[in-house]
Amino acid sequence: MLNYLGFILVLGGIYALLAQSLMLSWGVTGMVNLGLAGFFALGAYASAMLTKWGGAPVPVGLLAAIVAGGVAGLVVTISTLRLRDDYLALVTLGFAETIRLVAANEVWLTGGSDGISGIPSPFPRDLGAGFNGLYLVLVSVLALLALAALNRLISSPWGRALRAIREDQTVAAVAGKPVTRIKAEAFGIAAAIAGLAGALYGHYTSYIAPDMFEPLITIYVFLAVTAGGNARPLGALVGAYGLIVFVEGTRFAAALAPGISAVQAASLREIAVGLALLLLLRFKPAGLFPERSQKAPIR
Repeated sequence: MLNYLGFILVLGGIYALLAQSLMLSWGVTGMVNLGLAGFFALGAYASAMLTKWGGAPVPVGLLAAIVAGGVAGLVVTISTLRLRDDYLALVTLGFAETIRLVAANEVWLTGGSDGISGIPSPFPRDLGAGFNGLYLVLVSVLALLALAALNRLISSPWGRALRAIREDQTVAAVAGKPVTRIKAEAFGIAAAIAGLAGALYGHYTSYIAPDMFEPLITIYVFLAVTAGGNARPLGALVGAYGLIVFVEGTRFAAALAPGISAVQAASLREIAVGLALLLLLRFKPAGLFPERSQKAPIR
């Protein structure tokens, strides 16, 4: 039971990083990222290949995942500069599918559909519940560091510029803000956080494969951010943990329903998640932690 609870909390922390990534790019900046699973997978594969096949230490793998995610985010953003903002959603969706297909077909690079197994971990796996406890501390510290950093960034003049760009980037440009550079910076930071989350996931499970990075991950993270509050780092963190706990709770509730198959139970779980989100948006349309009006400091 302790191992299962540890697994839920670790997974919640990883989803909290993904939710904070989406919160920055979508909630604060207004850039829709439908390819979050792609940056998640890129970070996982970058760290796994470097540590498993390159023999690098795990911290180096985590750093490589951050860099890989950030660079990919910049490339994706720059490639859409001459397009309307709506096309960013399509480009990111295509990027995620490209990463997944490359991982499935380039056997020499990623192991193909068999994936990569035996990925090193920063802690000994034979500790049992202790391994989950140590990994939970690691993930929680990184999630809280991301929370503190994003709170500081969003409350800074740079964060106010992000909000201005989200509301009307033409007005922000007229006011003298470098819209293109700021959008690229925000998306790059968000993608780097998603890459870190992917690396943590790979080192925790010790195995990754292309079918583990389906678009459903992106949908779940959107649900978490919407429920928690799409422009507050704390809302993203609470929404991610709440989503994981609720989804895992429906597993037991569906098992209690009499006379249904496993497929029907899975469908009931998805229905329950959708109904919960509808009820939350009905009574808390801005999420559990709505965005607060921020006044510029008096000089």
